[in-house]
Amino acid sequence: MNSSTQTSEQGSIVEAAFSIRGEANMGKLLQDAGKLKPQDMERVLKLQQAENLRFGEAALKLGLVTEADIQQALSHQFEYPTLSAAEASLSPELTAATAPYSKEAEALRTVRAELMLRWFRDGRKTLAVGSASADEGASYLAANLAVLFAQMGRKVLLVDANMRQPQQHTVFSLANNTGLSEVLAERVASVQVRAVKAFPTLSVLTAGSPPPNPAELLARPTFDALLSSLEASYDIILIDVAPSQLSSDFQQIAARVGGMLIATRRNVSRLAPLAELKEKIAFTGAHVVGAVVLD
Repeated sequence: MNSSTQTSEQGSIVEAAFSIRGEANMGKLLQDAGKLKPQDMERVLKLQQAENLRFGEAALKLGLVTEADIQQALSHQFEYPTLSAAEASLSPELTAATAPYSKEAEALRTVRAELMLRWFRDGRKTLAVGSASADEGASYLAANLAVLFAQMGRKVLLVDANMRQPQQHTVFSLANNTGLSEVLAERVASVQVRAVKAFPTLSVLTAGSPPPNPAELLARPTFDALLSSLEASYDIILIDVAPSQLSSDFQQIAARVGGMLIATRRNVSRLAPLAELKEKIAFTGAHVVGAVVLD
């Protein structure tokens, strides 16, 4: 067999590997990701045919790829945006993005499903996410839920309204030179939301420069006008609010959006502060949509 014929046959094998048994993209995705070399394709195809396996199963059995590589390729096939650990320049706490098949991410999907049924189903678009104290995980919960809703294909905006101890710009590795505080103080001509590269339908409005008067800024008519404008452009808006033990900022936000999801943490949260938070939310006329216990 001459070299030109051999090359032609190898090309046919590679092409077949991309299309056999409906595995239209798996081989190409793994090769494009640098997980498979062209010479690996023939080995995978032979094993696939001999043992009637899926392409990914055969590559995994040969030890050419890992389970994480397969899951990453599948996420591309099904247009389910995720990030591998190697790609992630995001916070490791962003479980929904970096470990989407973990038990933690699955538990958060349950929260997402309940919110869809209990809050967003009736045409509501905006929800506050907060906690009693700073170490109970409200920012973690808000960020992960934003990713999970974006993975559904919803157009999502995450607003960091915790202008005292902002975290979302760090979680998503975004600049925070201008944000919510500048908008409310009318120091910028327009709202500057920041796209999250890995998730095409997710944007973040960072907290901006720390102001001396966050409660007063949130009480301005500008805040209500801002949310009304944003609600016309997004399917879901999640607002990360400052802890109730730190400030009263959350009350202004809860009153405007009508509902708040409370983050609690196992072995950290205490009953008395949570009861006080629930009472304060009710005083604003808003609903406690639910409470999530984080480990």
